[in-house]
Amino acid sequence: MEITVAQLAERIGAESLGNTAGADRLIGAVAPVDAAGAGEVTFLTNDKHKASLGACRAGAVIVAERVEGLDKPQLVVKNVEAALIEALTIFAPNLKSAAEGVDVTAKVADDAMIGCGASVGPGVVIDSGVEIGQNSVIGSGCKIGENSKVGANCRLDSNVVIYHNCRLGNNVIIQANSTIGATGFGYSFIDGSHRLVPHNGGVVIEDFVEIGANCCVDRAKFGNTIIGAGTKIDNLVQIAHNVVMGKCCLIASLVGISGSCRLGDGVALGGQVGLADNVDLGSGVMVAAQSGVINDIEAGRQVAWTPAIDKKEAYRTINLVMRLPEITKQLKQLSKRIETLETAKDDKS
Repeated sequence: MEITVAQLAERIGAESLGNTAGADRLIGAVAPVDAAGAGEVTFLTNDKHKASLGACRAGAVIVAERVEGLDKPQLVVKNVEAALIEALTIFAPNLKSAAEGVDVTAKVADDAMIGCGASVGPGVVIDSGVEIGQNSVIGSGCKIGENSKVGANCRLDSNVVIYHNCRLGNNVIIQANSTIGATGFGYSFIDGSHRLVPHNGGVVIEDFVEIGANCCVDRAKFGNTIIGAGTKIDNLVQIAHNVVMGKCCLIASLVGISGSCRLGDGVALGGQVGLADNVDLGSGVMVAAQSGVINDIEAGRQVAWTPAIDKKEAYRTINLVMRLPEITKQLKQLSKRIETLETAKDDKS
């Protein structure tokens, strides 16, 4: 799909075209500053790449304010990130829509309820008591266990597994190969061996949650593991049994959240963060990448390192750790000087 710069400006709500000479130029894609060509629009979210705009070959640039001396159309918007999302949506690949109805190769229980406009793909297995909401798309190879419910306008990509007694709200997206409702990792050491503790609870995923590929959300021992509305979860994330996660959390890739942790609203966990059992994070807590959290953290705090401590304290500590080779060298030099002084003192006596 191609549209003119002027049409793109209108679609993304640009207040000004800047240099209008290129308003009729055709644009068919979005690209970064250092790679954009004449048929592509680029964007400037901060000043880091402003110096590169002069040599940029893009047909137009989305900016928050006009850049002086730039000889290409500038689409001036209030929010570059929002305009970028709209532009990427405009130029997204035009893929074939999922076919409404149930594919002939799917195996659907007689008492399962499939909503109007829903799509059930090839090789899907839907067990007894399952409900699928209207306009939801169940991709090829998915498996939905007994008595689970999927709300309206959801999308389960290929090979997603939803175990029994799980509930998904409306507008939930789960990408390929993720598993919801598997038995949690809970064992007791009894009579010389590890015995699995039964996990009889379920999983509740609220509205507008998005879960990446190859994630696991374990079912609860009792009650429910809960993912709050609007939460976004990256690929390769493990969420253990009885975790309760608030609304609009952001969980980056390779995070591991241990059993019975509780996260408030708007918590953000960087990549490879690990949470120990039964940790409570207050609303708005931010945990830097690769941090290990072993204690509760009050609302609004920003922490880093392992064990996780206040961000500023962590940066000071890290700076000291990085200086350890230099400090060690200085200590060795001081030790030699002291040894030399002590030897000279002994000789005089």
